Amino acid sequence: MTTDLSATPGPAAHLDHIVFVRDGRRILDDVSLRIERDQRWLVLGANGSGKTTLMQIASMQLHPTSGTVTVDGETLGSTDIRVLRRRIAHTSAALADRLRADLVAIDIVKTAKFAALEPWWHHYDDDDARRALECLVRFGVADLAERSFATLSSGEQQRVLLARSLMNEPSLVILDEPSARLDLAGREFLVAALSELIDDPESPPLALVTHHVDEVPTGMTHVLMLRAGSVVTSGPIDDHLDAASLSECFGLPLELQRRPDGRFSAWARTN
Repeated sequence: MTTDLSATPGPAAHLDHIVFVRDGRRILDDVSLRIERDQRWLVLGANGSGKTTLMQIASMQLHPTSGTVTVDGETLGSTDIRVLRRRIAHTSAALADRLRADLVAIDIVKTAKFAALEPWWHHYDDDDARRALECLVRFGVADLAERSFATLSSGEQQRVLLARSLMNEPSLVILDEPSARLDLAGREFLVAALSELIDDPESPPLALVTHHVDEVPTGMTHVLMLRAGSVVTSGPIDDHLDAASLSECFGLPLELQRRPDGRFSAWARTN
């Protein structure tokens, strides 16, 4: 089962001139992001730059103070967001914290069908179980299907959540710092899995949030850099991810290297 990227015309997501104010402070200040259906976006910035808030708006979990949000042809404010959220896969550390620890992996994947957190809230049939198992197979964790979430390693948990993100054949996948809790081995396994997902032309469009360039998988097509809620640069990754922009993004003189395998490394200048 694959996502039909041409089923709905127009971009997968378009966030236009987004402003978000909380407690009198501008978290996002005139940020725009347009994700076409064949694109994989990297959203890069330091802690507190507004990355997570932007993705919460993109996944219809937050309403912007001003600006327009359109996902899969539907505009926030004029659509049933309860239905639309089922077409947006949003995975984050916060999601992992909200899942009941004794839920087994296959049930965690199935709950994505209704954008739910508990399987007993809705009815699931044999086709749903088969689809969930297919998703677990894709990320190499089918053998964990009947294991409770709490007994899995951090890396295994992240792969289960990635499997969950594909359950509904979503129109948009948002991954908010998926490697945040992983050790080096877990991170590398995750990056390899993400690279396979990204390289598949039938995979849905994707936005990956991080503040570490060394965990960026190969195949990312575009980058949006944020600093203090404002756009530093945005566009094709080959043109916009460079040392100067990265330095501005993090407020520190940085060197950036693209390695022969396509991965990135960055470090502070010493002179």
